[in-house]
Amino acid sequence: MNARESIAEVVVGKKELQLSFGGYTSAGLKPENQDAFAALLPQGSARTLKGGVACIADGVSCSENAQQASSTCVTLFIEDYLSTPDTWPVKTAAARVLSSLNSWLYHHGQQASARHDGLVTTFSALLIKSNTAHIFHAGDSRIYLHRAGHIEQLTRDHVHQQGGEKTFLTRALGMDSRLEVDYQTEEVQPGDVFLLSTDGIHEWIPDKLLSETLVASEDLEQAAKQLAELALARGSDDNITCLLVRVDELPLAEIDEVHRSLSQLVIPPVLSEGNKLDHFEVIDVLHSGTRSHLYRVRDRNTGKQQVLKAPSENFKDDPQYLEGFVREQWVGSRINHPGVMKILPRPNDSPFLYHVCEYVEGITLRQWIYDNPNPDLNVVRELLDKIVHALRAFQRLSMIHRDLKPENIIINPRGRPVIIDFGTVYVAGLGEIASPLLEEVPVGSVDYIAPEYLLGDPGSDRSDLFSLAVIAYEMLCGKLPFHLPNMQRDPPGSFDAWRYISIRTVRKDIPLWMDLALKKALNARPQGRYAAYSELLADLSKPNSALVSQHESAPLIERNPLVFWKGLSALLTLLLIAQWIWVSGSGGQ
Repeated sequence: MNARESIAEVVVGKKELQLSFGGYTSAGLKPENQDAFAALLPQGSARTLKGGVACIADGVSCSENAQQASSTCVTLFIEDYLSTPDTWPVKTAAARVLSSLNSWLYHHGQQASARHDGLVTTFSALLIKSNTAHIFHAGDSRIYLHRAGHIEQLTRDHVHQQGGEKTFLTRALGMDSRLEVDYQTEEVQPGDVFLLSTDGIHEWIPDKLLSETLVASEDLEQAAKQLAELALARGSDDNITCLLVRVDELPLAEIDEVHRSLSQLVIPPVLSEGNKLDHFEVIDVLHSGTRSHLYRVRDRNTGKQQVLKAPSENFKDDPQYLEGFVREQWVGSRINHPGVMKILPRPNDSPFLYHVCEYVEGITLRQWIYDNPNPDLNVVRELLDKIVHALRAFQRLSMIHRDLKPENIIINPRGRPVIIDFGTVYVAGLGEIASPLLEEVPVGSVDYIAPEYLLGDPGSDRSDLFSLAVIAYEMLCGKLPFHLPNMQRDPPGSFDAWRYISIRTVRKDIPLWMDLALKKALNARPQGRYAAYSELLADLSKPNSALVSQHESAPLIERNPLVFWKGLSALLTLLLIAQWIWVSGSGGQ
């Protein structure tokens, strides 16, 4: 079982999405068929990670290349979508593909010798992943949902009516250099039937007849043909195309099924120096804890030193932990960056659950902090810049690390930070797949994770930025930016509990503008933080005049609460003394 297959089975077990397709297309009364459709339900893990795809296109009839535009779009859309990274969510993957297709159509259309040679087509796509339908639409082709005898039009026509009944398309692929696509999602149920049609069908058949035809026939191919014949009989003078997609089964696994899938591989026994596991020999034990065991091993096939990580026997009955362990291998095998630890392929025929990664020499960032209690600001900036480069590799794949801390970063002998441990990484593409393994407690170390995780929010790239800012603060002064002593036993109930402690109270040589940058990055509320790592790095390198001005114009209680309360206490003391003197003087008269 390879990593791609294992993560697919872990998330949904053995159940798979099952779809049925039926379609029909005809030129109708026209000399050429400029419509096109395509559908595919991939095999293997791609069915879980990508889902089923169906799309329809209607080439704009004023163009001599209409047929090429429509057929190219439906074919390349499916091919390119299935080639996008498994980590991307459906919306990101499909939007990237559509943008690329639109640019290609528009570019070739602009190079055409005549205006009527352009490549322009309507386009509607239905992608069903897990138990959700994702709909992308531009033009006047349509997508309907037929459920329990009721039909509903899900898309809206992008047309403009001008003078009588004549209409003009306002959106289509290849029409403009910038593409605007409608996107929506629908929860699906077994038995749902989606109808994708061009205007040669839906302009001539009312919704009631559409529904009656779908109810009357279980055979999707036959139903599609009957709709086409009905449209012709009712006077359709356009190309006639429709595609039907029925949801036969959804991949909704039960918790015990997922647990059985996870338990297929055996957790290895605790190893010691000289022990062998498959073709790996243990050189020494790097770490042995309650959650996992790390060994430096020698690959007896290549002679290379690597690290073998195995789960602890304590968690053999914890499917959420085991799912995270399998996900760690899946994530690590997809990121290729010098600042991210590489996870290597393991033997496919091994009966044991473990993964093998590159051996990263060096010290943890935690040890670096101990060794450098008062580091030079430029040294810290350089390390942070390299950590950000590694985090961007996660961002490009729609991943959030969620457990950034000094223990999970190693500084190698060349001074490069390397991020390790991917067991809590959130992958947007996997997040769309329905799973019974719901996270019941926040992931990550409480001193470093963003407040929104503890308050029940899902987190974002700004959550990793918060964790990075905590690390930056600690690198500079050896302390944490918040005082929350009972965090583990009594987690805060609101954002107000996170009160930033100015780094200048610990390290006087830190300039005010740098303190303000850290304060912004460590804002308890995500919307108050920087939107991008580059903004944080810039403000840690040079003063942000807007931040400084905002600070100087703020009330004293916000700028320096300690000075404010000290001043207020002194004032109250003086008032009490004055009152005492006045009372004493009045009593003596």
